[in-house]
Amino acid sequence: MANQQLRLDRSGLVLLYIFLGTLREFGAEQIRYSVPEETDKGFFVGNISKDLGLEPWELTERRVRIVSRGKAQLFALHPPSGSLITAGRIDREELCETMSSCFLNMEILVEDTLKIYGVEVEIMDINDNAPSFREEEVEIKVNEHATLGSRFPLPNARDPDVGMNSLQRYQLNPNSYFSLQVRSRTDGAKNPELVLEETLDREKEAIHFLLLTALDGGDPIRQGTVPIRVVVLDINDHIPKFTQSVYRVSVPENLSSGSRVLMVNATDPDEGINGEVVYSFRNMESKASEIFQLDSRTGEVSIQGPLDFEKYRFYELEIQGKDGGGFSTTAKMMITVVDVNDNAPEITITSSTNSVLENSPPGTVIALLNVQDQDSGENGQVSCFIPNNLPFNLEKTYGNYYKLITDRALDREQVQSYNITLTATDQGNPPLSTKTHILLNVADDNDNPPTFAHSSYSAYIPENNPRGASFFSVTAFDWDSKENARITYSLVQDTIQGAPLSSYISINSDTGVLYALCSFDYEQFRDLQLQVIAQDSGDPRLSSNVSLSIFVLDQNDNAPEILYPALPTDGSTGVELAPRSAEPGYLVTKVVAVDRDSGQNAWLSYRLLKASEPGLFTVGLHTGEQAPPNTDWRFSQAQRPGTSGSQNGDETGTWPNNQFDTEMLQAMILASASEAADGSSTLGGGAGTMGLSARYGPQFTLQHVPDYRQNVYIPGSNATLTNAAGKRDGKAPAGGNGNKKKSGKKEKK
Repeated sequence: MANQQLRLDRSGLVLLYIFLGTLREFGAEQIRYSVPEETDKGFFVGNISKDLGLEPWELTERRVRIVSRGKAQLFALHPPSGSLITAGRIDREELCETMSSCFLNMEILVEDTLKIYGVEVEIMDINDNAPSFREEEVEIKVNEHATLGSRFPLPNARDPDVGMNSLQRYQLNPNSYFSLQVRSRTDGAKNPELVLEETLDREKEAIHFLLLTALDGGDPIRQGTVPIRVVVLDINDHIPKFTQSVYRVSVPENLSSGSRVLMVNATDPDEGINGEVVYSFRNMESKASEIFQLDSRTGEVSIQGPLDFEKYRFYELEIQGKDGGGFSTTAKMMITVVDVNDNAPEITITSSTNSVLENSPPGTVIALLNVQDQDSGENGQVSCFIPNNLPFNLEKTYGNYYKLITDRALDREQVQSYNITLTATDQGNPPLSTKTHILLNVADDNDNPPTFAHSSYSAYIPENNPRGASFFSVTAFDWDSKENARITYSLVQDTIQGAPLSSYISINSDTGVLYALCSFDYEQFRDLQLQVIAQDSGDPRLSSNVSLSIFVLDQNDNAPEILYPALPTDGSTGVELAPRSAEPGYLVTKVVAVDRDSGQNAWLSYRLLKASEPGLFTVGLHTGEQAPPNTDWRFSQAQRPGTSGSQNGDETGTWPNNQFDTEMLQAMILASASEAADGSSTLGGGAGTMGLSARYGPQFTLQHVPDYRQNVYIPGSNATLTNAAGKRDGKAPAGGNGNKKKSGKKEKK
């Protein structure tokens, strides 16, 4: 019946606490709730989603969670309703013992914004404990001659509830000899005492049986009782007396087990057993009994268990001195625990990421961490820092929370990962510190285009090359990684002589090796200009271009072509005439030949393959002549760089230095020789230019051109183009090997 009544009372309190447990803001980001103890698991504490400004479904969407700091989790989130609920049974007395107010603090983390909210929950006491005595029975010995008003201490009752639910008063059953008085201690505890009201007579009544009752102020009232047995003794004249009524001592929390705290002393002038004082603790809390011990004979108080300033900072003990006759007295002992810097700071990584994208903006959050120190004062003041040479900052946010953020944009190509050391140091002496590490990888962003080793490339390929053969390769490098550094090569589309570039050249997209898709002909085209693209596979893709010049190298794949003398079209043999009186060295004819190749491949030499009279005729090795011409027909040696126009010495000269000028010169030779053969020669036009500067540009003058006037023989005449021109001008050839006619003789052709 009592249990049923208790449940009904609790139900009423629960309704009351729910009504009173409305949320109110505490500071900028502090939320407060209240909940009664002993509620069932899942009991509603508060509408946390509403107080966070969120919808219930956002608790899951935004990864809202309770941050635990090593303590058992007493509360949980219920996303469907957006509520904060109890995670199990909550015993206020277990959590806060005798503290008048019991508050539990936690933090709510909104993961996606890394924002922390403080939540404080007050645990409301219910009257779930009755006062109780540690002793099952108390025996008090009183001398029969004890004076009226003598006081005898009684045991204290213990009630772990607080407020009105805690111990409120004591009662003593009605009797004729004793009354009850209660003294209040400085800590609020109530000490009952038995007061002698009538003179005792041992012979009349040797033992008195009393009942002490302790009552709380709950509704209904709970109570506990202990029987008291008063034994009336013969005379013991003196009561023990302590040297101090209150003993005060301060001890450091790191005092080792077995160390002496202090020595108490009580004296009794009686002799024998009546003067022997025995010491004991009275009304000692269980926690204190585990830490302190008292030598009953010497009065020495020593340590037997560890002190912890962070849990208990002050102890108030009561020591009783009792003689052999049964007289006793008490004294108080006030023990203050002094904080020692015995707790290193604790660093808790609440939330962190192991990777951050390079080029992320400054202020990007890497981790959220909490720093705690269980010590107090300066010993509990903590500073947190990271090395100065890192591109990160620690920014304090809510309470003891810090954000680790980027100080500037990161560059993976310079540093790929960071091992960040977080150090927390307190202000104690000596200071204690704790370190923890966060390994952060810098993720690659496609911020580097491929780069070629050279600003431009030149490749050479011989003409008549085999189709499909590789002839060159280009290489680009990308400082990024993985897909961002995977390079593909391609060619910029272009058209060459009406055909797409892809029909001439291809490139391996993976290796950058170039292949010739056709066999090149130097005489068709001699160089190609193209652009190679290197593109990575990032998003977005980045690319670079480089110019590639491909030069076709001439091969000796063209035979010389004889322009003069021309082969008759009627199938007959060509005829050249010479006078019978011709002397050795007489110029019979000039052979003019060209080669479509270039460079040394186009240098020509002449020899007779067949002659009916081998000894009669010779041909100039480099000139194609059968006799040296007159010296006035020639240019100076410095003016004749061409091979077929060179004379004297080894009949060699110097061709133009670059391929382009050589090719232009060859084209000019062909045109000039053709005009000379058909009689439309313009070789005489334009003083000193042979008409070439107008056709091929002012850089080509007589000094660049072999004199084909001396190399081209005019049939039916003993003169070349040059001496024929001289005759027209009324000038005779000067000296040399000119041919003279003899009088009275006919010419023999």
